[in-house]
Amino acid sequence: MADENKHAEDEAYMIRLIQEELRAMPFSRSMCTRFPPEPNGYLHIGSAYAIHTSFNVAERFGGTFHLRFDDTNPLKEDIEYVEAIIEDLKWLGYDPGPHIYYGSDYSEEIYQAALKLIRKGKAYVCDLTPKKVTNFRGTLTEPGKDSPYRNRSVQDNLELFEGMKDGRFPAASKVLRAQIDMASPNMNLRDPILYRIIDAEHYRTGTAWRIYPMYDFAHPIQDAIEGITYSLCSIEFKDHRPLYEWVLDELDIPEPPRQREFGRLNLTGVLTSKRFLRPMIEGGHVDGWDDPRLPTLQGLRRRGFTPASIRAFIEAVGSIRTQSTVDISLLDHCLRQDLKEQTDCFMAVLRPLKVVITNYPDEATELLAVENNRENEERGARKFPFSKTIFIEQDDFMEVPVKGFHRLTLNGEVRLKGAYFISCHEVVKDPLTGEPIELRCTYDSATKSGSGFNARKVKGTIHWVSAAHAVPAEIRLYEKLLHKEEMPETDESWIELLNPHSLTTILGALLEPSLQHTAPEQKVQFLRHGYFCADIKDHRADRLVFNRVVPLKGLKEY
Repeated sequence: MADENKHAEDEAYMIRLIQEELRAMPFSRSMCTRFPPEPNGYLHIGSAYAIHTSFNVAERFGGTFHLRFDDTNPLKEDIEYVEAIIEDLKWLGYDPGPHIYYGSDYSEEIYQAALKLIRKGKAYVCDLTPKKVTNFRGTLTEPGKDSPYRNRSVQDNLELFEGMKDGRFPAASKVLRAQIDMASPNMNLRDPILYRIIDAEHYRTGTAWRIYPMYDFAHPIQDAIEGITYSLCSIEFKDHRPLYEWVLDELDIPEPPRQREFGRLNLTGVLTSKRFLRPMIEGGHVDGWDDPRLPTLQGLRRRGFTPASIRAFIEAVGSIRTQSTVDISLLDHCLRQDLKEQTDCFMAVLRPLKVVITNYPDEATELLAVENNRENEERGARKFPFSKTIFIEQDDFMEVPVKGFHRLTLNGEVRLKGAYFISCHEVVKDPLTGEPIELRCTYDSATKSGSGFNARKVKGTIHWVSAAHAVPAEIRLYEKLLHKEEMPETDESWIELLNPHSLTTILGALLEPSLQHTAPEQKVQFLRHGYFCADIKDHRADRLVFNRVVPLKGLKEY
């Protein structure tokens, strides 16, 4: 109850903060928030939290929500990422509708803003190399040093900046910097770079521009152009707020947007930073940005996560005020709660062991009524074929049982789910390995499920599929991508934390025939194995491929 109260309190934090500010300093325009991703990768679970925060504020105050691409670095950006991000927002349920914008469309306005700062003596062209710019900036305990180019005249700066724009200087040879305070205790105010030269073709503007603004400069201008009221950012941008406000103040923006920060969401044992994900993908350690082991939204979707489960998770976390790490088990819980309400339960044998029922008629087949899972009893039962030869799970047989084993044993009896009692009287083994390859059993026709027979009880019930009717499938079982919950200390150390057993592929699984016509992305429950999703990319009628989304509660996680 304490955790629930805290979540409720945290969730109201951002709303309460904004309400108090609007009472004291109201805007003359409606609430407007934005989510400004850089299109250089795919969104992840942390992105969903940021999207929800801005979308929720806009919705609570009857305003609008913008998706704006921060596409001011042509070296990393691509239309592939733009399309994926738009798809992700719509899939999650945070559709921006017509409010999709691009920072690159404001290139002229941002350029004119830079000219205004130069004319005011608030920006200058600097020739220091990138390394020297860093060295001159100082440290957290030592002030920076003025650039030797800081006192250039306004006219010189205007001419040099125009030269940067017109391509008269090579990339990285000059930058435009704000003239603020090299002794400021806030490193972001020590004459930050506003523009740099980049020789690369932009995916939208082509070669029209050779200079591109830095995010900290473009961000407040873009917000002002769009009429954003609240620019909601994760907590690491708190120290950038003074620069955000400086830009808007120096540009004389009336009723400027307000930047406010919320906590950054991390999950135990999960990497969300692109600096880790990109080399992991490019190095072939995972199967692209949509690999089901990744925390990207495309990966989670392919794994089988639902939009509702992700939204429920975010709402359960609440509004974080600082950087926080949440146990991933909460996300799994929200997923199970959603899937149990919408999935039917089927029988699937992942590692088959052949069973021949010797006293069952050779050519006979009967349809048995098998009920669905407990949570979905209202869905009723379905017909399921039974025949002389069936398959059960290898783990459901033990020739010499250990204490507590209540499934099939030699000379033991077990119930087949929805069918009959069977007893094993012979084990056929592989002559090389000694492992069981076939069980020979008998069935008791008087024990048919639903027949009212209850004179004899057995402790165990196991699932099965008919050999003549089962359909083959590929099953992918996922475990955590990292074998430890600790985060890598360096950009290279993540490779040491990769779990070599994060994916197990089973090629010989057999499913009940009703699963033959499942569609990609359809979710089902496999009795005793957990929740599964037909793979979006690889699943088709002639090749069934299912990803385990999450095990049933109490089974091994992932």
